[in-house]
Amino acid sequence: MFFSGDPTARKRVDLGGRSSKERDRQVLLEQTREERRRRLGLRLQNSSATKIQKCFRGKRDLELARSEVRGNFCSTFGEHCQRVDWSSFGANSDFLRQFLFFFNAKKDSDIAILCQVCNLLLDYVKHGGDVLRLFGGTNYSSLEPLVIHRVKKLALICVQTVHQKRHDWGSQLLMPPESTPKPCGSLLETVACLINPKLAWNCKVVGYLQRKKIYCLFRGIIISIPQTARNLEHNNNTSALEQVLMLIASHIGDDPCCCPVVDPRWSFSSQLLSIPFLWHRLSHFKKVFSANGLSKYYIHQIACFLPSCADVLPNDISSNHPGYACVLANVLEAATWILSEPKFASETAADIIAVCTSLLDALPTITSPTGRADDDDDTPMDDVINGLDADLEKQITAAIDSRLLQHLVNALFRGTISTDYSYPTGPSDIEVEAVGSICAFLHVTFNTLPAERIMTGLAYRTEIVPALWNFIKRCNENQSWPQFSKFVSSPPADAVGWLLPVSVFCPIYKHMLKIIDNGEFYEQEKPLSLKDLKSLVLILKKALWELLWVIPSHASPAKKVLPNPSGFKKLSIENVKIGARIGLSELLAQLQDWNNRLPFTSSNDFYSQQATSENFVSQALLGNTRASEIIKLAPFLAPFTSRVKIFTSQLANSRQSTTSHSALTRHRFKIRRNRLLEDAFDQLSMLSEEDLKGPIRVVFVNEHGVEEAGIDGGGIFKDFMENITRAAFDVQYGLFKETADHLLYPNPGSGLVHEQHLQYFHFLGSLLGKAIYEGILVDLPFATFFLSKLKHKYNFLNDLPSLDPELYRHLLSLKHYDGDISQLELYFVIVNNEYGEQSEEELLPGGRDMRVTSENVITYIHLVANHRLNYQIRAQSTHFLRGFQQLIPNEWINMFNEHEFQVLISGSLESLDIDDLRSNTNYSGGYHPDHELIDIFWEVLKSFSSHNQKKFLKAGVPGMEEEDEDRLPTSATCMNLLKLPPYRNKTQLESKLLYAINAEAGFDLS
Repeated sequence: MFFSGDPTARKRVDLGGRSSKERDRQVLLEQTREERRRRLGLRLQNSSATKIQKCFRGKRDLELARSEVRGNFCSTFGEHCQRVDWSSFGANSDFLRQFLFFFNAKKDSDIAILCQVCNLLLDYVKHGGDVLRLFGGTNYSSLEPLVIHRVKKLALICVQTVHQKRHDWGSQLLMPPESTPKPCGSLLETVACLINPKLAWNCKVVGYLQRKKIYCLFRGIIISIPQTARNLEHNNNTSALEQVLMLIASHIGDDPCCCPVVDPRWSFSSQLLSIPFLWHRLSHFKKVFSANGLSKYYIHQIACFLPSCADVLPNDISSNHPGYACVLANVLEAATWILSEPKFASETAADIIAVCTSLLDALPTITSPTGRADDDDDTPMDDVINGLDADLEKQITAAIDSRLLQHLVNALFRGTISTDYSYPTGPSDIEVEAVGSICAFLHVTFNTLPAERIMTGLAYRTEIVPALWNFIKRCNENQSWPQFSKFVSSPPADAVGWLLPVSVFCPIYKHMLKIIDNGEFYEQEKPLSLKDLKSLVLILKKALWELLWVIPSHASPAKKVLPNPSGFKKLSIENVKIGARIGLSELLAQLQDWNNRLPFTSSNDFYSQQATSENFVSQALLGNTRASEIIKLAPFLAPFTSRVKIFTSQLANSRQSTTSHSALTRHRFKIRRNRLLEDAFDQLSMLSEEDLKGPIRVVFVNEHGVEEAGIDGGGIFKDFMENITRAAFDVQYGLFKETADHLLYPNPGSGLVHEQHLQYFHFLGSLLGKAIYEGILVDLPFATFFLSKLKHKYNFLNDLPSLDPELYRHLLSLKHYDGDISQLELYFVIVNNEYGEQSEEELLPGGRDMRVTSENVITYIHLVANHRLNYQIRAQSTHFLRGFQQLIPNEWINMFNEHEFQVLISGSLESLDIDDLRSNTNYSGGYHPDHELIDIFWEVLKSFSSHNQKKFLKAGVPGMEEEDEDRLPTSATCMNLLKLPPYRNKTQLESKLLYAINAEAGFDLS
């Protein structure tokens, strides 16, 4: 600015309220801090520059010194060691001292010298020379430190050189040393020679190599080897690399070893066992690892660092080859070999179980090859991730085979638990440890891997079902359940000891019940006796009720969020509860199915007394209650009558809701008597789901084209339903067939009879649904296996008797055939014979050329059963079910088993409850309960056979009391009335009544 002429300084005001002195003080402090930071930065720069210069000068001087020594070495011994002999290895010679000083693995010239050194050493050994004398002369004891130093360095640079040249020498790495004089083989054979266990320096040299992270070098070398690199020509020979690994890995600290403890991060277990497909690359090393006690040491080493495995195991391959998954795959693959050894330690089996349980828990859920997580959709784990390499998944899945499971179960239960039920006391601590270990392993396995094959292996190759049952039974009898807190974390209130063993026992036994036959179950009583089955039902029922009804009320929100001290995600108390809940409900439902076929216990044993009250029924109808959860998951705990009340209430609520929405919509159809099915199909198939639920009125047209008399107040529609179901499900029509017991199931050849057969099946499904929806009973006795399909259940071998008992007997005779099955000339094909047309179908790809043998006969039997029960009628059943579910949701029908479902369709086969009917009958037209004719009527009705009583009246499933007030006892007349003329005597009433019910007339009877 320009000078204003005023020499005085103008006063400045700080609007922030600070004085100029305070402002100047802040500026000064900031300047001081900045100066201090600048000086510190400058000192750091100077210090860093000094260190860099010092390091550079050291490296430069070292390289200069190495170059000078290299020059002296070449002038003394020759560039290619021309002037070197065996004496040059001696302690007084400068040969090794100079060479070990200047050697650089990155220089090809130095590597060439190293190869000459190794060849010279190996030549000396092949001529019977003493390696100890070669390096130490006659006075080894006085020169020991110097000699050992040189041997250590020589062995290390040999391995470092192989690591440096691993990509160039890849084809040589797995060749046996004697096959060709390749440099890689010479170097590795030299290392093997230097660490021979017979040499005095062995322990110190191996310890030195381990401190120098030798396993990290071997890791890099092995990873560079392709999985299929081993030449078939040398497949039976051990490579030099494997020989060296065997020698170093076998040095496991036995007395009098002085090796230091190796950091777990650089140990054999973490560096080598985490290599993907290790045994595929080093197949001979696998045998040594499994057989020579190495597995016991190294698997125990893994078990010790498991809690911190995330910090110990390397993950340098790729994200889909995590270290823990590779360790798991390699341990599992070796485990079968390890446990096959006759004298393996039981502690090794326990360590294998512990390692595999922990690593499986960390593994993402592996789906099956078909894309399904498993045959059970209710997996308790919701972190289904597929982040692993596909081949790694296959390795893990294939390793847990029936042989491994058999070895593990036998090893853990050997001498600790038995299938003998005579033990009077509870299990010992050793038994508890064994059961806890195997159950924790299997629980995690079921929640990680596709369980179907694993379950089959456990069922066929092990005695785990009777062993676990013995354990559960003894604990229950002695009222002494262990907590298994080592394996499952749980708050004290939730610590029910039966949770873990039950969560494993139930799915295995459930799977076994799918594959055994009736003879094994009822006659041979395998795997459990019928007496034990009765006890089993009672124990499991009590456990399931406690899990569904009692425990939820005890668990507080605060307890549910407690940490899991065991560290297992899949073994948390909530996941074990879910597994037990699903397993218990499915196993009990399956046992009830077996009991329905041929009772081994009272049907009441499946019911819980607490589920019989009216309060339980009312709670179940509310939804989102414990009672509704029980009806959804374990309906068999409630008696049939309670479930019928719930079902009829659901139907009534649905009908009321539909009526309120479609009060003005009423569909009226004209149906010709002589074209009943076709007219109904053409007209009713056009209705939507809501229209099907609404009122439908029918007018019949007789053969003369005249509408029949009558007002449809519900009776005509019932008559229509009875007639159309009788016509449509008649085997003569071609859509359904009959079993030998005259039970209905879809005709596999329906497509040959009707072009629109699948649309007809959809229509018939909706017809059956409408009948149940309206409470109309129809005479349709379905085969049990087909009713299972309407409940979304899959059919297995033991369902085959309900379709073809003769085929079932033939398959069982094949299963128990003592001779050579291959001589029967059976192949994996099946012949279909529909309406005289024969066609051959393969049960497996290439089945025409696949002979049935003793090894695959079980597979053949189940494939035949699957073809007949499931494959042949899959399309028909699917369309029928879609139509049925338009009116009846699946959760409503799942409340009932197949026998009860048939009762819903056709009513009970038992006689009418005349007393029930009489107490719920209203009278008019001059009649009253004490009228003489009424007494005669009830007497006559009671004297009728069950067949005639059913013709007179099809009583609703809940009985008469549950009927609506306007749904009076009916003989299918329009207004639901029974018109009883004033007959004069009992004989006349009986004859007239029998004539009426057997005339099977429509609305023209008078």
